[in-house]
Amino acid sequence: MPALTPEGLRTAVERLTPSRVPAFVQDLVEATTNAQQTQSLAPLRTFVHTWGVFVAIQRRPSRATRLRHLEEVVSAGTEDPADAIAEIRRIHVEAEAEAGL
Repeated sequence: MPALTPEGLRTAVERLTPSRVPAFVQDLVEATTNAQQTQSLAPLRTFVHTWGVFVAIQRRPSRATRLRHLEEVVSAGTEDPADAIAEIRRIHVEAEAEAGL
């Protein structure tokens, strides 16, 4: 797991999912702007949390694939989403723990 800094997370995003770099940069700019406007570190903490969990999930391709599948199940609306939602939550809790969040 990389350091939970913008630089560390960006490097990980570049390596794991290069297509997500523009979204990462946009989120960082928005978090920085919001932090300045509100004079609060909360937007930056949220940014680090969000992207730290994302990187932790993407570091395990099977887990990332499973998450995408579960999200599709929920989006499709063709079956009861309760089990899928519970598993999505478990994946996020695991990722948070791995990231140290």
